[in-house]
Amino acid sequence: MHVVILGSGVVGTATAYYLARDGHAVTVVDRQPGAALETSFGNAGEISPGLSAPWAGPGVPLKAIRWLLMAHGPLVIRPLLDPAMWRWGLALLANCTAGAYRRNKSRMVSLAEYSRDCFRELRRETGIAYDDRARGTLQLFRTMAQLEGIERDAEVLREFGVPYEVLDRSGVARAEPALARVSGKFVGGLRLPNDETGDCHLFTQRLARLAEARGVQFQFGTPIEELAFSGGEVTGVRTASGVVRGDAYVCALGSYAPQLLAPLGIRLPVYPVKGYSITVPITDAAGAPESTVMDETYKVAITRLGDRIRVGGTAELAGYDLTLRPGRRRTLEFVVSDLFPTGGDVARATFWAGLRPMTPDGTPVVGPTAYRNLHLATGHGTLGWTMSAGTGQLLADLLGGRKPAIDAGVLALSRYG
Repeated sequence: MHVVILGSGVVGTATAYYLARDGHAVTVVDRQPGAALETSFGNAGEISPGLSAPWAGPGVPLKAIRWLLMAHGPLVIRPLLDPAMWRWGLALLANCTAGAYRRNKSRMVSLAEYSRDCFRELRRETGIAYDDRARGTLQLFRTMAQLEGIERDAEVLREFGVPYEVLDRSGVARAEPALARVSGKFVGGLRLPNDETGDCHLFTQRLARLAEARGVQFQFGTPIEELAFSGGEVTGVRTASGVVRGDAYVCALGSYAPQLLAPLGIRLPVYPVKGYSITVPITDAAGAPESTVMDETYKVAITRLGDRIRVGGTAELAGYDLTLRPGRRRTLEFVVSDLFPTGGDVARATFWAGLRPMTPDGTPVVGPTAYRNLHLATGHGTLGWTMSAGTGQLLADLLGGRKPAIDAGVLALSRYG
């Protein structure tokens, strides 16, 4: 079978690799000059199945008001006259119930845990390296209310057999020694020892080369204009360089997927949520994080990537605007300097922003559509890196006529009715 994949981010590239490994002919089409040059380029670096959770949950509407009023708050809303923004926001609010949170988190953890297993198998199979570390994730709590409020998440972790540790101040310092220097700024943490870290851009670039060695053709610098369709199936992809045809198609265009799919009558509830990151050169290795520290107050992740510290955060609703806003940089600089004051030189940091494709229930949209030969792989939000290998393997199973190892039906677009 010849499969055409739209998008060469980490999800599209992983899907290409797994399909090629199964013996399919694969063509990847992307407007960028190389793989992982948009949302996959500068993310926080976490592969964190244990932290996979929807943004929508009980109490989130009230928290959102507080976040909007914080000097370094994790949420920014720039209202637009965009019906898609308001539909998405209302759908997210509808998911802010205890039942919806548990259902959505269960779906997300299932895919994320499966993906973690796929990562491990991929490393054994290929030897791929990407500044990867397997030293866990630490969710850091600055208040007792945060520490005491983890039971809902812990219940789902126990259900899926995900190991975790609840730590006091001394336990946090043992897991992340540099935090002993600022122990008065937190009360405890939740450690997920099986989580990993790595450079998503480096991984995707190297996986693309491995995919090319298996015969995958990447058509970079090729803007996608529209999908041609007839009789309930896609017949080709119209690009600036001509029409690309295949037997099956996978749309892995992240936040841009809804625009491409709308003419087909597919309403995809994915909206762009801008995130920012800075990449800081390490100046004091002992003062830098060992793995990932997620500051629960500011929703900022601080990750060690080789000789750099990646600091990522902010949820900004501003449509497709990629403006780099200095205030967001100041927030990231504040958090990393507050917790790791000697770890890196923030004055030499590089600043980046990308659009996370978010669904209102947090769960990605992976699987078939009403068009016989069109599949989706988008809506992963902040977890595209975490869920990429599992998404690629799952789609290879679906297109190959095999039953996936996890329940794929709950990830499909059909769950929205």
